[in-house]
Amino acid sequence: MSHSPLLNLPGPSQDLLDEIGSELATARDFVTAFDPELVVIFAPDHYNGFFYRTMPPFCIGTAATGVGDYGTYAGPLNVPADIATDCARAVLESGVDVAISASMDVDHGTVQPLQKLFGDATARPVIPIFINSVATPLGPLRRVRALGAAVGTYLATLGQRVLIIGSGGLSHDPPVPTLATAPPAALGRIVNGNPMSPEQRQARQVAVMEAAREFAEGTGPLQPLNPEWDHAFLELLDSNRLPEVDAWSNTWIEQEAGHSAHEIRTWVAAFAAIATHGRYETRQRFYRAAPELIAGFAVRTAVLNP
Repeated sequence: MSHSPLLNLPGPSQDLLDEIGSELATARDFVTAFDPELVVIFAPDHYNGFFYRTMPPFCIGTAATGVGDYGTYAGPLNVPADIATDCARAVLESGVDVAISASMDVDHGTVQPLQKLFGDATARPVIPIFINSVATPLGPLRRVRALGAAVGTYLATLGQRVLIIGSGGLSHDPPVPTLATAPPAALGRIVNGNPMSPEQRQARQVAVMEAAREFAEGTGPLQPLNPEWDHAFLELLDSNRLPEVDAWSNTWIEQEAGHSAHEIRTWVAAFAAIATHGRYETRQRFYRAAPELIAGFAVRTAVLNP
């Protein structure tokens, strides 16, 4: 599923919130019926837990805390450290380099889906897996697919019902600072993790809301959404053609769908985790180009074919 800080902020129309809310309720019903014993979530970070002072491509959290940005839950998640550590060990043994964190900070990219699907971010044991999707340079998508496959292979050894979540995307180009263009205050945050004051966080929220308003009105500097690209990506997933993403360059993704479209990496990893066990079938298929959220917003549920 996609995420957006703007789901928790004033601005989006009630029609949009109702439509997305209905789709998330359907996904929640799917999750409730499955009744997972463990959740694994692949998610990005928006310079709230990972910074340029050390930016791994992948990281598995053996303990994690929500930072509470954009109105999401602040506090510790229910992370089974033993299983998360074993998962990291299995991924490393598979040939995929992954970092571990015994004190991972996670933001709305991780917490919002847990709250939307369970009502409570701590309702189920969860293993958070960070995939860098913002801080360039980024590795190739084939390595993301390898990560997902390695995680999926390990999860099958647990004998548990595991819900796998990919959180992010699709096409969007929100006002996220970059290493090349960030002003000094933002540079200190994205490089060194300098904490934001309450006033700075409030100013950022106001700036995001203003950017969304301008974008929805067709003004402002942000790159347009690309529904055609989004649909092509979703069709690729729906038809079990995931290996085709190996040929997609990071430059091409940015040009077609915006800098933050790299969050599709979380979807690639999640679908790779299930695809390692055979063909899957997507059930719920929702997509809406949502300028008010500065995002191509999508939801998919999938199960392995019998």
